Amino acid sequence: MKLHAALQALLDKGLARLDAQILLLNALGQSTNNRAWLMSHDTDELTIAQQQTLDGLTERRIKGEPVAYIVGNKEFFGLNLAVTKDVLVPRPDTECLVEWALELIPATQTRSLLDLGTGSGAIGLAMKHARPQTEVSLVDASQTALAVACSNAISLGLAVHGLQSNWFESVSKTERFDVIVSNPPYIADGDAHLAALAHEPLMALTSGADGLDAIRHIVREAPAHLARGGWLLLEHGYDQAAAVRELLTQQGFGQVTSRLDLNGIPRCSGGKLK
Repeated sequence: MKLHAALQALLDKGLARLDAQILLLNALGQSTNNRAWLMSHDTDELTIAQQQTLDGLTERRIKGEPVAYIVGNKEFFGLNLAVTKDVLVPRPDTECLVEWALELIPATQTRSLLDLGTGSGAIGLAMKHARPQTEVSLVDASQTALAVACSNAISLGLAVHGLQSNWFESVSKTERFDVIVSNPPYIADGDAHLAALAHEPLMALTSGADGLDAIRHIVREAPAHLARGGWLLLEHGYDQAAAVRELLTQQGFGQVTSRLDLNGIPRCSGGKLK
């Protein structure tokens, strides 16, 4: 089968074009970012082994497994990150958190940043790449997740600090950060959306009856780890912005506001320590 026919067959099975292109490239041993290659080789023939590999990848996708887990990587903020089932798949919506943090850290000044619940390291590594002078610490309660983040840092040539810790539990009480960022679990236990996220780690998704338990904890503990005038930035659910702003205000943060994601939804909220 020629490549253009194989791609069309995937589309006929209901796969999104981008997913189909990535799976086809992976089966062919090509970079999943090189979609232009498919256009210039669309009359090439799949070998039997390549077709069998593609069939296996396709079956996994049809059953709902995210493409990032199938191929083992995902692009985030221009970085190619390895991902495993021990971490959440980095999502474009989270880029608004990175963009906000970049505004707070001038390119010419040295600052410190803590990525709390780092997962694949997406936020912290994007910050280190864009602001090399920034001291970045990656923290996660999961040893396997932290290993993924640290491996990504090594692959990207980014020097960061890694620490296994249940939120702030093992973070030095004498260290103060200029910016703390976190994409914590924020889905309510038993939420209907969880069915579509069955392949991702549950501990990184859910947080109590209203989904705000982790955020409450972070907001409460963050002031003890922020430098004076430091910022706490949090990703949250599409309908949680008002509640998160209220938590920040009650804890004494100033300049509390929210930012919109790529879909125009309030996705991140933050405040400045007075």
